[in-house]
Amino acid sequence: MSFRKLVAAVSLLAIFTMALRVSISGDTWWHLRAGTWILENGRILRHDPFSLTRAGHPWLYPGWLAQILMVLTYQTLGYAGLNLFTAFSVLIGFAFVWRSVEAPPLLKGFTFVLGAASAGVYWSARPHILSFALTGVLIWALHRARQRGGSAIWLWPVLIALWANLHGGFAIGLLLLGIELISAGLDSITPARFALTRSAGTNLSLGRIAAGTALSAAAVALNPNGPAMLTYPFKTVSIGVLQDYIQEWQSPNFHSLELQPFLWMLLLTLIFLALSPRRPSWRELITVGVFAYLAFLAARNVALFGLVALPVLTTHLNATLQSWLPRREGGSQLPQKTTRVLNLVLFVALVAAAAAKSIAPLSKKVNEAAIEEQTPVAAVDFLLEARPAGPLLNSYNWGSYVIWALHPQYLSFVDGRTDLFDDEILVEYLQLWRADPGWEQIVKRWDLRVALLEPDAPITAELLKAGWRVLYEDPQAVVLAAG
Repeated sequence: MSFRKLVAAVSLLAIFTMALRVSISGDTWWHLRAGTWILENGRILRHDPFSLTRAGHPWLYPGWLAQILMVLTYQTLGYAGLNLFTAFSVLIGFAFVWRSVEAPPLLKGFTFVLGAASAGVYWSARPHILSFALTGVLIWALHRARQRGGSAIWLWPVLIALWANLHGGFAIGLLLLGIELISAGLDSITPARFALTRSAGTNLSLGRIAAGTALSAAAVALNPNGPAMLTYPFKTVSIGVLQDYIQEWQSPNFHSLELQPFLWMLLLTLIFLALSPRRPSWRELITVGVFAYLAFLAARNVALFGLVALPVLTTHLNATLQSWLPRREGGSQLPQKTTRVLNLVLFVALVAAAAAKSIAPLSKKVNEAAIEEQTPVAAVDFLLEARPAGPLLNSYNWGSYVIWALHPQYLSFVDGRTDLFDDEILVEYLQLWRADPGWEQIVKRWDLRVALLEPDAPITAELLKAGWRVLYEDPQAVVLAAG
């Protein structure tokens, strides 16, 4: 094993090990239930069968294929499989970007581990992790097209067509293609004396980029819902409650230590863009600017910045160091055969260490303990056994688990499918949960008879005052029934 291959293997192994952790989040559950429903019924979900408030309502979700992959993984390997699903998706994203960057291996190893530390804040077992992987693949496909010209453009619409059946993050792919097109346009009109560095070695004309981008946008329609899916990303980001109350859609809290690597990476990128003897291209500047803006707008986009900014940071850090450090020639070296053996031994030792670290996230017991910390498993088990009469009022944070564990006995009142509920139902839920004036009418309108809530939720106290009785209680959750 050569030194270059060793560094690549060790760096990507480190990233895989970072990503292999308990990755089941609140929204994992409804994706598993949806995938199960699709497999059992042999058709795509087009109307909601899981909620009280949107029962039978049209539901167009692009992630049907990801949901099938997730549930098949879970049925085969359990919780460990979902954690591996997440880790391999992360690995795919970084591995393809690695192939898109030319720099000394140790330098790439440093920047890529930093990128992983930045991106790791929002890795979880949901379809969005496949968007992360495909972002890396598209970065590679764009790089390949610049090298080979129009013959490689066909990869773009193929990737976008697949993406549109895996997750609504296909909008990220269209954004990257749009940046490529705008940058090429700016390159073509910028006077030579003001021009930034053009895309190195590009063999793409503006017309070819435009054609590839147009074909890719059209490829979004190659999904069960047709061209209507083009509007899906806009619908999602237009939901006001999303930005106001859902943490991952809010601006990052930089007092949190896990978000600090993003700031380090952003600052390093800006510093070395300024110091680099290689003038930045329009594409590099626009990419950093757009994805930094998106990261500041919503914390969930921090992970994307950690991936897409890597080629820019690595390229300009390398150019700066090359100009600062003197060239070294000669020097004693070990025989090539000995070096390869030592590299292989080191790699095997690191694999063993990574395997030891991976024991915990592959353990069923460890996963169950983590799930019980964030999910009212015991309270839900009580509901399954006692079966008090519904309909059910549930906390938003637990709606996804209600779908997974209690359907069809109980329907969720609200859950993580914000694209389905929209502001209409989400605002009504907030009014109810906070026990704002008029909450009694909402209870009456939906004929709510049983509740699964946090003990300290404002509505819990009001329901008790109204005569509801406690059927089950623990420090995490309370089950109430109408008196």
